[in-house]
Amino acid sequence: MPSERTFVTELATGLGMFGDDDLETVMARRPAAFGLGPPDWDRLSALWSAHHYSGEFVAGFLNGRAFLEAPDALNRRRPRIVEWTGGRRAPGDEVVPSDLRVDHVYLVSCKYLSRILHNPSPARLVEGLLGQAPLADGRDWYERVAPEEYQALYELCAAGNPSLPAVACGLSPAQRRRLAAHLAQGWPPGGVEAYEAMCRTVSTRTAELWGDAIAAANQEAVVWRLLRIGSAPYFVLGTHRSGPIRLRIDTPWDWRQRFHLRRLEVEAQSGGQPRVAWTVRYELRDTGEARLVRGHVEIRWSHGRFSQPPEAKVYLDSRHGDVPGYHPL
Repeated sequence: MPSERTFVTELATGLGMFGDDDLETVMARRPAAFGLGPPDWDRLSALWSAHHYSGEFVAGFLNGRAFLEAPDALNRRRPRIVEWTGGRRAPGDEVVPSDLRVDHVYLVSCKYLSRILHNPSPARLVEGLLGQAPLADGRDWYERVAPEEYQALYELCAAGNPSLPAVACGLSPAQRRRLAAHLAQGWPPGGVEAYEAMCRTVSTRTAELWGDAIAAANQEAVVWRLLRIGSAPYFVLGTHRSGPIRLRIDTPWDWRQRFHLRRLEVEAQSGGQPRVAWTVRYELRDTGEARLVRGHVEIRWSHGRFSQPPEAKVYLDSRHGDVPGYHPL
């Protein structure tokens, strides 16, 4: 089940597409064209009545209204049906990220206060290049790319606890959770330095492996996956600290008509956790003007230190409107 904040922003965005003057009106009439069941309506109404997430309600509603009005979107034509798809896991290989589907055609991704493009395993990013093919090695990424530093850090953290295995790779899920709880208050003596040493090695080795994989692949396809340029056009509605985000996203065919890829570069980056910077260098086909878009990857544990194998959060550092293939509505 999505968080309450996500639930509100996604559904409020859909409600704004129906053209009502305000949230109170559309909430009261519960449009049948919005395919929600009574439990979802009741949950949404309770949050609205209790004045929870008022800013998210309003931001979502205004984005939905903008989608209704935009010539590149509904062009003032009220939808026949709006389906909420974000509340459940997609049953197949989802190429286009969508939370709402409008009239069986328009796919909408809701991104509120988020610059995260992907959240895969490091191996899926580095070796799989964000594709769907099976991966040959599913081991903990820290163990794979920085085994000595990872083990040294683990030994400091597990010292004096006979219930834990001698090696980090022997941790069971339950032992991981107990160790994470133990470390919630901070690293043991020497732990900060050991973690920093591991971060440096993980950053360097990840950048090397990712760069090698990119060099051997179709870089254009890798960039499309990285920037979430999907096989079908879709829209992104959301907010950032600088204001609303309202975008139409190209397909690879559209992208190739407008842009020429020069190269995708990656390099190790310092930070509070293992980091790798990425830069897409491209040019405009009609003018030859060179441009770039930047981002970074943070490789870190989920839900606490050692709690789970690390994940790779892919962030966009450039403005959404500066990404090739992202068109403001």
